[in-house]
Amino acid sequence: MDILRVEGSLICTSRVDGLKQMALRVLRDQGGGRHVAVDPVGARAGNWVFTVSGSAARYAAGDFEVLTDLTIGGIIDRWEPPADEGPQA
Repeated sequence: MDILRVEGSLICTSRVDGLKQMALRVLRDQGGGRHVAVDPVGARAGNWVFTVSGSAARYAAGDFEVLTDLTIGGIIDRWEPPADEGPQA
C-alpha cells in the first residue's frame, strides 16, 4: 500500500468494458509521479488516500472483474506528510 494525493478526476468516456463505469482519479506520489487509480470510495481533489495495488486492487474495487492494478482503498482522515519528502500541493 502507498499514500498518495488526489489531483483530480480523469474523465474517460471511451474505455474497455473491463473498467466498467468505475470513477478514475489522477494521484500524485510524494516524488511528483502521477498514477491513475480506480476510486470506489469517492475521493476528491486534495484528499490523501491509501492505495491497494497488484491483484489485490481488483478485490479492493469491490468487483474482481474490474481491470485494475491500482485502487483507492480509503481516504485518510488525518496524516501529516514529512516536511522533507516531496511536494505538498
